[in-house]
Amino acid sequence: MWHERHYPPQSKGMDTMDVVAVIDFETTGSSPDHGDRATEIAAVLLKDGKVVDRYQSLMNAGVRIPVFITELTGITDAMVRMAPPAADVMRDVADFVGDYPLVAHNASFDSRFWDAELKRVRRNRRQEFACSMLVARRLFPQAPSHKLGVLVEFAKLPVTGRYHRALADAEMAASLIVHMEEELRRRYKLHDVPHELLRNIQKVQKHQLDKCVERYRLQSATDQ
Repeated sequence: MWHERHYPPQSKGMDTMDVVAVIDFETTGSSPDHGDRATEIAAVLLKDGKVVDRYQSLMNAGVRIPVFITELTGITDAMVRMAPPAADVMRDVADFVGDYPLVAHNASFDSRFWDAELKRVRRNRRQEFACSMLVARRLFPQAPSHKLGVLVEFAKLPVTGRYHRALADAEMAASLIVHMEEELRRRYKLHDVPHELLRNIQKVQKHQLDKCVERYRLQSATDQ
């Protein structure tokens, strides 16, 4: 079966502040500004360190899949021809994600495609992205690289499927986020690691990590 859908997360009584949506796109290339389109998307919902819901679908944007993309992902022209229209998928996944904060590994890539594909269905993103790759660079500068597969091996996380397929990559990025939240709690004696803190961390240099977390701790104490 070429797609999997679970509806709707908002009906389950999950507080928006407690859930993040980790997304991953597979595409025909690197830039929607140059005509590249999405071929697959997945979103997994994380709550209390666990995946509580999933969405995955191939998407037919009416474009051919370059040979090197098929070699990388395994996604073929025949597969996307049988998939639902890209517009239908984007409406579905936008409804699935709702207002939950977003996370992606290399979010500058996924956010561009998320915004471009939403624009085609006359919708706009309402929430911010956190980037697990940028957070990992600050938190684990000693890692051999900060590609998802390398970080999964470095942190000894489970490989959930073929790399460069949307659901497997989204699930592994979710595992990485949970691992980094646990590391931040352990290292800095934090009770919570909210999406806001991850966004703050990704904006600073690695040598500023301690000060960034301390600023968050002080601000949180002031707000209480």
